Formats: sequence, C-alpha cells, structure tokens
Amino acid sequence: MPMWACNAMQCNTPGCLRLQTGTRLAIVRTGLWTRLFLYPYGGGCDCFPHHLWNLHPPREHASPLGTREEAARPSSKNERTEAAVRFVSSLVAGNKQPRSAARPRRPPGKDWSSAAKASAIPIKEKQTREKILTLESMNPQVKAVEYAVRGPIVLKAGEIENELRKGIKKPFTEVIKANIGDAHAMGQQPITFLRQVVALCTYPNLLDSPSFPEDSKKRARRILQGCGGNSLGSYSASQGVNCIREDVAAYIERRDGGVPADPENIYLTTGASDGIATILKILVSGGGRSRTGVMIPIPQYPLYSAAISELDAIQINYYLDEENCWALDVNELRRSLNEAKTYCNPKVLCIINPGNPTGQVQNRKCIEDVIHFAWEEKLFLLADEVYQDNVYSESCQFHSFKKILYEMGPDYCNNVELASFHSTSKGYMGECGYRGGYMEVINLHPDIKGQLVKLLSVRLCPPVSGQAAMDIVVNPPVPGEESYAQFIKEKESVLNNLAKKAKLTEDMFNQVPGIHCNPLQGAMYAFPRIFIPSKAIEAAKVHKMAPDMFYCMKLLEETGICVVPGSGFGQREGTYHFRMTILPPVEKLKILLEKVKDFHIKFLKEYS
Repeated sequence: MPMWACNAMQCNTPGCLRLQTGTRLAIVRTGLWTRLFLYPYGGGCDCFPHHLWNLHPPREHASPLGTREEAARPSSKNERTEAAVRFVSSLVAGNKQPRSAARPRRPPGKDWSSAAKASAIPIKEKQTREKILTLESMNPQVKAVEYAVRGPIVLKAGEIENELRKGIKKPFTEVIKANIGDAHAMGQQPITFLRQVVALCTYPNLLDSPSFPEDSKKRARRILQGCGGNSLGSYSASQGVNCIREDVAAYIERRDGGVPADPENIYLTTGASDGIATILKILVSGGGRSRTGVMIPIPQYPLYSAAISELDAIQINYYLDEENCWALDVNELRRSLNEAKTYCNPKVLCIINPGNPTGQVQNRKCIEDVIHFAWEEKLFLLADEVYQDNVYSESCQFHSFKKILYEMGPDYCNNVELASFHSTSKGYMGECGYRGGYMEVINLHPDIKGQLVKLLSVRLCPPVSGQAAMDIVVNPPVPGEESYAQFIKEKESVLNNLAKKAKLTEDMFNQVPGIHCNPLQGAMYAFPRIFIPSKAIEAAKVHKMAPDMFYCMKLLEETGICVVPGSGFGQREGTYHFRMTILPPVEKLKILLEKVKDFHIKFLKEYS
C-alpha cells in the first residue's frame, strides 16, 4: 500500500516535478526496494527532475536505509518504510543527503526547502478518522427494518451454496430455496405470449419476422405507440404508459362483472410492493398519540412491517384465526382497533387476500364485514390481491374488494377509500424479475391525487418493460386469436400443477407427528405449525435465536432446505411455524417434503 507523503504541483517542463501544492508523493515497498513516487496532476515549475527515486543506494553511498546487505537482513514489517519516511522528511526539512551517482543534482538558485515545508503533510500509514456513517449515526427507522424473506436464513443459505461450489462436503448436494415465491427460479417456464410481446417491444426489428404470431405483433405495436419515440427505453408518464393503464381498467371491469374502472385511477408500479409502500408513505402523519396506526394481519407479509418501521408509523396487529383456516374475524379487528386507539390514530386497514403466508381465501361475507367495519371506523382500506389467480380449493372463489364494495351500495362505494394491488410476479405468469404491477385507488380526495402523482414523479416512472409485462397479464390472448390455444394450455398447466402441489404439501405435512398444516386454499405457500420441545426452546435461547429460527437454521444446515421461520411473519405467542413455497417441481417437492419429515422426527428425538 502506498503512503501519501505530501502534495505538490507538476511542472509543465518535461521530466520536471516540484514539491508544491498539488502532486501526491508515495512510498511503496517492492521486495527489497523502497521507492518514492511523485503522482502529479497539474501546475508550474521549479524543477525537481525525477518522478522516481530508488531509495536503495549502493554500498559506497550511505543513506538512512543502509547498505544492500543491511536491507537484506530480517527486519520488522515497517522498518524500511519508516526509514524512507525519515529520508523524505529530511528532504522536506532541507537537510543535505549523500547522493547516488545515478541521481542528478537539483538546479541551483531555488529555495527548495521553503517550498517543500509549505506543502508537506504528515505521513500516516492508516487513516484513523471516525466514519461519518455508523450504526449509531444512521437513520434509526432504516435500522429498525426487518425483512425475514431475505433475512439471516437466506444469507446462511448463500454461504452454504458457496461452500458447495468450492467442493466442501455437506449431507446434501444442493440448497433448495423454498423461502420465496419466485416461480421461474424454481423451474416454471415462462408464458410464451408474454415473452413474445416483450421481446418484440424490446427489439422492434423482430416485428417483421414470420416467427412471431400476428396477435403478439399487434399488442407490441400498440404498446410501442404509447412509448416516447416508439421505444421501451424511454421514460413513461409517472402514472405509467396511458394505453397500458387503459388495458388495466378494462381488465378490472371484466373481472368485476362490469363495475366501472377509470384509467385515471390506475397507477402502474414497480411490482405491487412499490404501490403499497407509496400509499403508506402518503397516509402516515402525526406524532405521539396522533401518529398514524396501520392495522396488519398476523401472520403478515413482512413488506408491511418493514414499510411501517421505515415510516416510523405504528403497527397494529390483528390475528387471523388459525383454528378456522386462518379466517379473518371482525371481532378481532374491533379488539385490535380499540386497544390501539389508546396510543395512536388508527387510519389504515391492510388485507391480504388470498393470504400470504397463510393461503386462505376470504369468502364474500367476510369481505362485506371488513368493508362495513372500515366504513364505520373511517379506515383507509388496502387490498393486497396479487394472488387473485392462485385459488385452488373448489369451495373457494376470489372476490375483489372493489367489486363487493360497489355491490354494497352508494353509502359504501362512494365513501370508502380503497387501494387495491396486483402484480406480474404471482398468478400463473410468475414474472418476478420484470417488477411490473399496478394499484387502483378509488374515492381519493382530488387534492391528494395530485400529491400522489407528485410523489410518484420523484422516481420518474416504473420500468417500462415491467409495464409491458403487466399489459399482457391484464390483456392476454382471447378466443379466436392465433395465440389463444397455446396460452390457455400453458396457463391451465401452471395452475393445475400448483393445485396438485398445494394438496400434496398439505397431505404430507399432516402425516408428520408434530406438524399441522391448514388447507392451502390459495397463494403459493404452506405455513405449517410445528411442535418444538422445551429442550429445543432452551437451546435456541442459548444461541440467542427464536425457537423457530433455531429449527429452520438446523433444517438448512442438515438438509439444505431454506424456509422462513414464522417469527418473521408474526404468530401468536407460544406457537411456531415456518413458511415454505410450493413452487418446486412435483418430484423435487416430494423429496423436499420427505426431507422435512425425516428432519422433524429426528429433531423431536434429539430434543425430547
């Protein structure tokens, strides 16, 4: 490592440098040689003739560094550098030094010592200045953020993957990342039509290719015409490409049986998460007991608790009923709300339907009760509906909050403020990486709409490629179009496989002593309850871990299976769970479930 010694300016005369303000001088050790470098960056001239001195003179010339033989002797790590520092310091002080024959004299008549003294700075091998940004000085709201889906378990899984790549032996040959709902990472194939349209939008020259069906070309041309310069690489409006917002509105009307949807109420987002965080940001206000409180389900998707922490809002927990297939009970909402009124201002009610991580699908009566509760208590409703296409139970049906709201009559549909969210990441598309999504916000105050657009404008626009992908989610091929047969075949294959895997997971978990799994009605996760012996709970305390974190870490280290502990989602005290995606291919999922079964039985024996 070089040691910066002083500043000086470079002479414009070829081969000439001087020790004045501007040039950096460094001492570098190279084997037995210690070298002095001047690194210039501009200036005038008093003529210091060499940019490199070898500070290792022959035997006949004495120097602070000693002879060659002396330099070759064993020495401490910094001895020769310190000698070089003394040598440079003596130069700066104007002391005479014996010269090597190879080093020419400086031109006479210049006051080198005064110039050097004026420009010299202390030499330090290590900077000891305290860092500006530390854990103590950083934003405390950011430090409070936790996101279990990519938390310590996932970091450990990454370390194990690196060890496997290096050939380190483990009781398994691969890490199965069942911690996150990333369909394509688990082997699901993309929907052909979506990829065709995005490819055409990305490289419009393909529009002349006979390899693409005409309906995909038609969609691509429409999207490109809505983009600046007919290019996916241009910025869009902050709310998103207009024609795509129109397609989203048309989709909502079809989905909800003719309930009107206005494109002006549609905001394209960077995944659903971006929309949720944006709405929460504009909702949170006040301080002390007037600080905004946000009601979230427990168990919940950690995005909500993370966003609430970042905004320094107040998290209000309401518990889903595990004994009743994770149903939402309005009496529990009321208990939670009344308790929270003593320390904050409850303003927002978040609903996840179908549930994540719990997989329940709310029935119509439940949704009506929730809407009535929100109307009665003057709460802003957030409906996270990204799994609306992922319903597997034949006894369940997805109902959007907006549809039920309108069907409840004008007292509700004209007054209850509702933001609902959808995404390209889930459903049957599984296009997580495109980061496409939308939110529809209704009954928003006109002044607030302008503020929302302003807030969205700060990030300019969501990824336009993600907007294009979102367009295909809401505007897929229809009967009579060239691509319809292939599209519907691929869609049904994905959803049928997910339904089979949901049933397989539920059945296999419920065969394991000490594991109970509610029916997986929708979404793409299992959230089984696990029995953890008291001895294991004590062991977890020793390791300063939550009991289910201890369990999941053991599972990862012994089987290579990465799941997320229930404590990262929230759970009733004294209960333990983990969340696991059902996305792996059926054969791999069977292996995964068998490994969990064997591990759990072994775990119970070890800690009983």
